[in-house]
Amino acid sequence: MNAALSEAPIRSIRIAPVPATPRVAAVAPLKTLCSSCHLKDLCLPCGLADPDVQRLDGLKFGRRKVEAGETLYREGDGFQFIYAVRSGTFKSALALADGREQVSGFHIAGELMGLDGLASGKHASTAVALEDTEVCAIPYAHLGELAVNSAGLQMVMARLMSREIVREHSLMMLLGSMNAEERLAAFLLNLSQRMKARGYSPKEFHLRMSRAEIGSYLGMKLETVSRTFSAFQAQRLLEVDKKHIRITDLDGLTRAFEARVQ
Repeated sequence: MNAALSEAPIRSIRIAPVPATPRVAAVAPLKTLCSSCHLKDLCLPCGLADPDVQRLDGLKFGRRKVEAGETLYREGDGFQFIYAVRSGTFKSALALADGREQVSGFHIAGELMGLDGLASGKHASTAVALEDTEVCAIPYAHLGELAVNSAGLQMVMARLMSREIVREHSLMMLLGSMNAEERLAAFLLNLSQRMKARGYSPKEFHLRMSRAEIGSYLGMKLETVSRTFSAFQAQRLLEVDKKHIRITDLDGLTRAFEARVQ
């Protein structure tokens, strides 16, 4: 945003402070072992035999702390790492031609980011922390070298690509064939399932993203997102306290989504 100049006599012109540019996360490498990580059943080692997990341990991933509002990588940055989220929440976003932001995904603990850089060698999106977070930076070149002699790791890398394809297809379905209630129901049910897989309550959780960010992701206006949350409360499907969500009728919310899918 351009700094505004306040009107004042010559010699006393004051320049408004320029808002600080979001910082890119600094590298703070620490040894991180996949074999002892509490997220290994959700993250990269999922499904691997012990010898392959031990090979991953040999990579000695860098661990980085990323504070709320900081940028992990930017659109156009060179691709070097796949990032595994250890804690916290990120959003991925694309810059549109008119300067607006299009949110393309939300990532929580146990999920991988950065695969958008594989195609061209540069990241196609920007990843920003929505709260204080921590990630493992996995050097992709080294991972590829390990995979040459490991069928298990080759399968893992194929699975990573498949996840991206499935995610894109899911987003296309959300934006192309569902009304507002179906989109928001699908979004909340997806979060519910992800929370359950991590041992958290599938019915009560805190949204780290804003209503505007949810709307950008789902292709809905902010007013429509707020109105749909209110509609779900009126139907007694949810209880909403700002960003805190309690699903009071999980079956009913599921029916709101499945009405179009079936």
